[in-house]
Amino acid sequence: MSARARYGHPAMARMRKARRLWNDPRAAESARRVIVPKEAPLFTIEPRQIFVREAPLEVEIGAGRGDFIIGRARANPDRNFLAVERPGTIGRLLAVRCGRAGLENLRVATMDARTLVILMLPDKSVDVFHVYFPDPWPKTRQVKHRLFAPSFAQGLMRTLKPGGVVYVATDVAPWAAEMFEQLEAAGFRRTAGPAPGATLTGFARKYLAQGKRVFSGGFEPAREEVPAALGAPPEKLILRP
Repeated sequence: MSARARYGHPAMARMRKARRLWNDPRAAESARRVIVPKEAPLFTIEPRQIFVREAPLEVEIGAGRGDFIIGRARANPDRNFLAVERPGTIGRLLAVRCGRAGLENLRVATMDARTLVILMLPDKSVDVFHVYFPDPWPKTRQVKHRLFAPSFAQGLMRTLKPGGVVYVATDVAPWAAEMFEQLEAAGFRRTAGPAPGATLTGFARKYLAQGKRVFSGGFEPAREEVPAALGAPPEKLILRP
């Protein structure tokens, strides 16, 4: 592939745009206003301190450019929203876009979502999780990087409030089956309601335009949180910085 073709790829264009935005002092300052500070109390994110108010909380895991969560936060000013994305180029672009939106009910956490859900969020603190089009990591050697694992699904159960919902969507059928199985094993059951972001995220619009099928659903707690088996060896978890 020629250099021209390589740097003309949409992903490369997004990376260049994100770098330019982050180097713009005004854009960087708007991003810093919404990013959850790294010096927050160790292994704790307290929603009441982030938003300085009590309100229902919705969390989007892997928010990408923020197309879905910015629109949802703007349409629901009575609710708080936390957009989560890995550190790096896309995380910076997300922070800039959320900062420029100027919404008091929207914040950004640039970190590994597994760390956030398993370790940092308080028990029964989230009303809705949105998990749309996570990387399926299809190769056998990549399985350890997949978002959904028993520990992550149990973390969703631990942090979800009674009556809360986890919405998921993917365009990969085997990955959809695996996600649904992990949620059901953690004590969730399928709800009748559709996933709000299954057609509204950037990936959703892209895949639907290509004629791909999107597998989505909502899951709510079916019973009390399932404790890990006593004496079971801890699950190996690889966390990206």
